[in-house]
Amino acid sequence: MEKITLVVLGDPTVPTLKKLESLGPDVRLKTGKTAESLQPELAEANVLFNWQSGKDEIRKVMEGAPHLQWIHARFAGLDHILFPELIESPIPLTNGSGVFSQSLGEFAILGALYFAKYVPRLNKSKSARAWEVFTVEYAARQTIGIVGHGDIGRAVAWRAKALGMRVLALRRDTSRRAGDEHVERVYPTAELHAMLAECDYVVVTAPLTPETRHMMGKKEFEAMKPTAIIMNIGRGPVIDESAMIAALQTGRIQGAALDVFEVEPLPQDSPLWSMDNVLISPHSADHTTTWLEDSMDFFLDQFARFRSGGPLLNVVNKRAGY
Repeated sequence: MEKITLVVLGDPTVPTLKKLESLGPDVRLKTGKTAESLQPELAEANVLFNWQSGKDEIRKVMEGAPHLQWIHARFAGLDHILFPELIESPIPLTNGSGVFSQSLGEFAILGALYFAKYVPRLNKSKSARAWEVFTVEYAARQTIGIVGHGDIGRAVAWRAKALGMRVLALRRDTSRRAGDEHVERVYPTAELHAMLAECDYVVVTAPLTPETRHMMGKKEFEAMKPTAIIMNIGRGPVIDESAMIAALQTGRIQGAALDVFEVEPLPQDSPLWSMDNVLISPHSADHTTTWLEDSMDFFLDQFARFRSGGPLLNVVNKRAGY
């Protein structure tokens, strides 16, 4: 391939972006926070690496880059960058799906053990210096259901089965695929309530699309066991937060372990902050010590594929939103 022009929407001072200089002299590189700052290279750009920008700047890049052949998004969630022109464009879009899944899978197991072993009660007893003996649950005898059995869901399922849990999953396409060996049963989306009724833990990993927004609402919480725990490690608005708060306040469900929320940062006046039965992570369950480097390494592998004419990984179905 001839000389490639790579433009990056991101802060040029971010240390991780310096690794792009290793691409060599046959790659013309320009990094900037805005489409305007990517000039004059933008006019000849072949590849856009969106490190951290929204749809407005991406739209401007597309308008000013007639030779664009590929767009890569660092993150897995795409709801905040998709817009009609990008969806209709023939330019392939790839994302970081899979890069962060393993740590998110670990957070789901943390959530299960947090409630199975009554960690909130342990912390209270410790603070009170009270030696209070009580019984705990076997996580291995409980059922975990995964709403959205994609890459993150598979990472949850593998760990849950290794722990001895019964694993159920829900996804749009129920045809057999890799990872199903860790799942006892795969439910179609129309049977969400049937799966929820079986679960001690419900882990939401679904992407945010018009179809999944608030798919976990009042009726869904009513379908769950009163002892059930809801977890969200996907996208905040997939859960109707007000319905979840009501379910938690009234004892309709037992608790929650949450890494994502409808509004972020979580507002100071959110009732979730004061609930003893809620574990809160500030959308950082995937922020491992190497998460940015891992994101960059994945892009560098993708770029090598692009440069050699090989198939790209994680090509997004832009109409579906993931």
